[in-house]
Amino acid sequence: MTETGMKRIGVVEDHSAVVLGVQAMLSGQPDLIVAASAATVTDLLNQQIPLDFVLLDLRLADGSSPTANVDRLRAAGLEALVFTGAENPYLVRLAAKAGVLGVIRKSAPTEQVVEAIVAAAAGHPVATTEWAAAIDGDPDLSDVGLSPRQQDVLTLYASGEKADRVARMTGLTPNTVNDYLARIRTKYADAGRPARTKTDLYKRAVEDGWLPVPEHPIR
Repeated sequence: MTETGMKRIGVVEDHSAVVLGVQAMLSGQPDLIVAASAATVTDLLNQQIPLDFVLLDLRLADGSSPTANVDRLRAAGLEALVFTGAENPYLVRLAAKAGVLGVIRKSAPTEQVVEAIVAAAAGHPVATTEWAAAIDGDPDLSDVGLSPRQQDVLTLYASGEKADRVARMTGLTPNTVNDYLARIRTKYADAGRPARTKTDLYKRAVEDGWLPVPEHPIR
């Protein structure tokens, strides 16, 4: 927060009209200001502008996943409030699992959007119908408890790399990589989310946010 007590908001949104709309909605809030905006989390962080929290869209042009974006923001010390059309419940669930402050629809009344931003700026959770539904979760997205090393192997292998290439990239032996893959498959199977094939592993990696969400939903 600045010395004057003003909260500085970053907006990650690839439609400039939405950013202008947020600025207009906050025009009556002297303690809140949109200090930076960008089409991606990377571009926002690269500006190196001091911020207090971030308003984050879920579906961005770079195809990044909500999980990866929230993780990057939190690593930079920033909490996020999701501001979305909420047309994709799956993406909302990913954001909820990642630990955002809440979810607010772009179609919500201006007063409700402003109230949500004010609450988020103070570090408070934002309770909405969309948020409650997301917190309830999806039984098909049960946490499988992968270790960081297993996440690395899954991400590389599911993105198209062969096991021996994954071994070279991670410093593991091919046998160790194959052992990790077998354990990963077992964990997903035990969670009721089969991952027998490489395509299955790709789907699971996307679902859990280890790989970017494709433009069209996986069927």
